[in-house]
Amino acid sequence: MANMRAQRPEFVRETVDSSALGVVEKPLTPWEIIYNRGEVRKAFILVVLALLWQLYAVQLDNPLLFPTFTATVEAFWQGIVTGGLLNKAWFSIKVLLQGYAAGLAIAAVLVVIAITSRIGNDLLETLTSMFNPLPAIALLPLALIWFGLGNASIVFVLIHSVLWAVALNTHSGFMSVSATLRMVGRNYGLSGVRYVAKILIPAAFPSILTGLKIGWAFAWRTLIAAELVFGVSSGSGGLGWFIYENKNQLEIPSVFAGLFTVILIGLVVENLIFRNIETHTVRKWGMQH
Repeated sequence: MANMRAQRPEFVRETVDSSALGVVEKPLTPWEIIYNRGEVRKAFILVVLALLWQLYAVQLDNPLLFPTFTATVEAFWQGIVTGGLLNKAWFSIKVLLQGYAAGLAIAAVLVVIAITSRIGNDLLETLTSMFNPLPAIALLPLALIWFGLGNASIVFVLIHSVLWAVALNTHSGFMSVSATLRMVGRNYGLSGVRYVAKILIPAAFPSILTGLKIGWAFAWRTLIAAELVFGVSSGSGGLGWFIYENKNQLEIPSVFAGLFTVILIGLVVENLIFRNIETHTVRKWGMQH
C-alpha cells in the first residue's frame, strides 16, 4: 500500500458561454483609431510647427527678416504658377539623381571587392577612414579646377557625399550577418549571386537602407550648397540658385519658399519612397516593428 501512488481527483470543466465573460476585446474609440495612424500624427506636428512659425513671424513683424508662413505659402504658390520654382526643383532633382546613381554604383563595386578579399576589405576601410570625414563641399574648389563650371563638378561632389556613407553602412551590414544564416545558405546549396541575393542582402538590408537614407540626405544638402556657389559663378542652377537670386533681390518670402520646397522634397522622399521600401522589405520580413 505504501508503494501505491495516490490518485488525483478528476475535474470536470463545464463550457462557459463567452457572453458571460463580459467584454474580451474592447473596440478602439475613433480618437484611438486616428491617433494610431502615423501619417496623422506627423501631419499634426507639421500643423503645429506652421502655427508656431506664423505666430512668431506676426509677433516679430519684420518681413525682411522672417516672413509669415502665409506669405511663404503665397510665394511658393506663385513660384509654382509661374513655373520658375518647378523648373529649378526639377533641375536640382535631375542632377541629384545623376550623382546619387553614380555614387551607389561605385559603392557597390567597392563593397563587392571588400567582401571577397582581405585586401579589398582593407582598401575600403582605409578609404572610408580618409574620405568619409571630409565634407563634400570642401572639394568644390578642386571640382571647379578639374571639371570647370557645370553639372560635372556638382555630380563629382555629390558622388563623394553619397559614396562613403552607403559603402560603409552596406559593408557593416554584410559583416554583421550571423554565421548561422551563412551556414543555412550554404546548407541549401546557395553560392555566388544566389547566396548574396537570398542570404546576405536580406539580412544586411536594414543597414543598406540606412546607408541609402544617409547618402540621400548628404547628397541633397550638398547639392543645395553647391548650387549656391555655382549659381553665383555661372548664373544658372536649381533651387540653390533660386534661393540666392531671390536673396539678392530682397524677395525674402521667395527665399523661404525655396527653402520650403527643399523641405517638402525631403519629406516626400523620406515618407513615400524610403518608407514604402522599408514597409515592403525589413518590416515585412519582421526585422523592424
